[in-house]
Amino acid sequence: MISLKNVGKKFSTADGEFQAVSSVSLEINKGDVYGMIGFSGAGKSTLLRMINLLERPDTGSVFVNGVDLTKLAKKDLLKQRLSMGMIFQHFNLLSNRTVSENVSFSLEIAGVAKAERKKRVNECLEIVGLADKANAYPAKLSGGQKQRVAIARALATQPSVLLCDEPTSALDPQTTESILKFLQEINENLGITIIIVTHEMEVIKSICHKVSVMEDGRVVETINLADSQFKPKSNIAQFLFKKELELQKEEGIVNVR
Repeated sequence: MISLKNVGKKFSTADGEFQAVSSVSLEINKGDVYGMIGFSGAGKSTLLRMINLLERPDTGSVFVNGVDLTKLAKKDLLKQRLSMGMIFQHFNLLSNRTVSENVSFSLEIAGVAKAERKKRVNECLEIVGLADKANAYPAKLSGGQKQRVAIARALATQPSVLLCDEPTSALDPQTTESILKFLQEINENLGITIIIVTHEMEVIKSICHKVSVMEDGRVVETINLADSQFKPKSNIAQFLFKKELELQKEEGIVNVR
């Protein structure tokens, strides 16, 4: 469904050029919940933003449903982006708009008729359990409610892909758990492919089917979490999955006994 082929991205800084992403190739299947993990500066968010070309790669190609986005004219690219919702760490809600108006925003940009917008907004607020907050303003909402509004906004255009950039890092542990459960339900009930960038191992363990580990702009390892006996090979993956490896070892000792 999503295929990144040797994508790379440089940024100019006061100290010269910085290679944020270096020749990364990934395959993400339809229906996956796919994680990208690594420490700050590893290139995770830049890579995520290249999937919908919010960051245009300097090198390589980005295919979504067989279409190379890097070859599209601006008008066609904007149309393709409607199939990819995005949620962010800090919600990015418009403070002068109500909840329903925030959810409606992407539909307005897409040129959806008013009656259809209203219907779709109501559906999305029902999905995220915030129909009773339709006329509230973001300032009156909790962090978890704000993120659910952001999710509703991302769902409004009926995307097949949801890109999540550190969606829980601004939330407390209890709220994080509820948001992850909600994303899991979206994946299972609506069949939406979800890609999550995070530095939190608990997020990866809670929801992801596969995870790519990033370091210095490169994917150093991709792990299938469906295999309970996975064996990380890279040093950073072994460090990140240290607890899981210790648990595997303990379970092995118990099984031998």
